[in-house]
Amino acid sequence: MTRKNQPLSSRDLLARIGLTEDGPSDLLGEEPLEDLSGDLGAALRARYRLFDQRNHFAPGELVTWKPGLKNRRWPSYGRPAIVLEVLATPIVDSDQDSGSPYFNEPLDLVLGLFLEGGPARGELAAWHFDSRRLQPWTQEV
Repeated sequence: MTRKNQPLSSRDLLARIGLTEDGPSDLLGEEPLEDLSGDLGAALRARYRLFDQRNHFAPGELVTWKPGLKNRRWPSYGRPAIVLEVLATPIVDSDQDSGSPYFNEPLDLVLGLFLEGGPARGELAAWHFDSRRLQPWTQEV
């Protein structure tokens, strides 16, 4: 008799997140937005100002990444996600490693988005996000 919920091998787990022996992929899955070979101080200040601009979101609103502030693989730049819930008290990411970009990140939005690949492609999934990295989505014509 076979088990229905067999654990994934490390190879299967890595393949699910996009890392294979055929060619590891960028975990964020996209090219950088801009060439940062110029004045890095000015670029950092501009990115900080964008990060510091607050938006107040409501359930049902469509959002997308602010330029240069994407820190997760999904949704892709320019793709919308829907606000499912705005948390009154943010959940602090429990990643224990202070070297992680998610360490103590305040996650104050629950977003729904379609899975973009694999057997569950098109299913709505919910994840927690930091609203400072997001802006209202406007459909590009």
